[in-house]
Amino acid sequence: MNQRILVTGGNGFLALHIIKQLLTQGDAVRATIRSLDKATGVRRALAAAHTPHLDRLSFAVADLTQDAGWAAAMDGITGVMSVAAPVFVNGERVTAALANAATTGTERILRTALTAGVQRVVMTANLGAVGFSSFDPHHVITEADWTASTQRGLSAYEQSKLVAEHAAWDFVARHPELELVTVNAGAMLGPALGQHVSGSFGLITRLLTGKPTPNLTVNVVDVRDVADIHVRALATPLAANQRFLAVADTPISMSAIATLLRQQRPELAAHLPHHLLPSALVHLLAPFNSTIREADLMLRLGHRVSNQRARAVLDWRPISDSATAVLAAVDSLHRK
Repeated sequence: MNQRILVTGGNGFLALHIIKQLLTQGDAVRATIRSLDKATGVRRALAAAHTPHLDRLSFAVADLTQDAGWAAAMDGITGVMSVAAPVFVNGERVTAALANAATTGTERILRTALTAGVQRVVMTANLGAVGFSSFDPHHVITEADWTASTQRGLSAYEQSKLVAEHAAWDFVARHPELELVTVNAGAMLGPALGQHVSGSFGLITRLLTGKPTPNLTVNVVDVRDVADIHVRALATPLAANQRFLAVADTPISMSAIATLLRQQRPELAAHLPHHLLPSALVHLLAPFNSTIREADLMLRLGHRVSNQRARAVLDWRPISDSATAVLAAVDSLHRK
């Protein structure tokens, strides 16, 4: 039976892909946006991506920082994709007040869903809430892992996502009649359907603008694979009250990305840095700068992250590997 699904932040990078997949399988979708002025752009982006059943897409005006509009947005909804985050826009740093808004916004979604009789909420979470306190290179990071809330070098965004996810699980522990699933995504790359991209595109733009860049290793994931996990998590009974790690099978380093671009996008080679920052220099400067401290944390982390739970429980198979996700992101930036 087709469902009516609410997708929050409907004009966002990930949300557009989720909406496309839901409409393709015949579901009705109601997307929240902060202003109805954004509806035309959403429809235009989905039409350009040859999305079927656009007549089943509707919109509701709601903002995660305010109560107004959410009860109406949830009316008649059978499942919720909690995708929007009010604390992060294309790589910009966030204030403590906005980080707190992530928790408040998450609880607002869950509370309204509970009141509306929604059975399940699938929440977009972050790998930074899972594996950013794992420094053993041999340890395989799974959904059982949690990043320490006191982890030095954790970015404000990752901190906000960690706190918000803890708040979400605390909420459903008090209200077990509401099912929660979290999808903890790595650095989301891949193709953009609209004007928005994820903050992870900043990794690519640093290289393409020749900015000083450490040789980080990153667990990336194609946005289409993240959307697929969301859609499967909403429909799979066994997914209830589980976390799922959304990552490509293997991580990729910044040096490997630079080599990939020189080989596959040679017209961009002149923009790439000739050398990456030595890791020793990053370690030396980390105590004096918060941004460098975040890079230092990434250099020290283990990156053996398992996506086996999504494979086993959701029957998910990634359509993309790390290299494909990177190249699709680069092509999207070029078009923009």
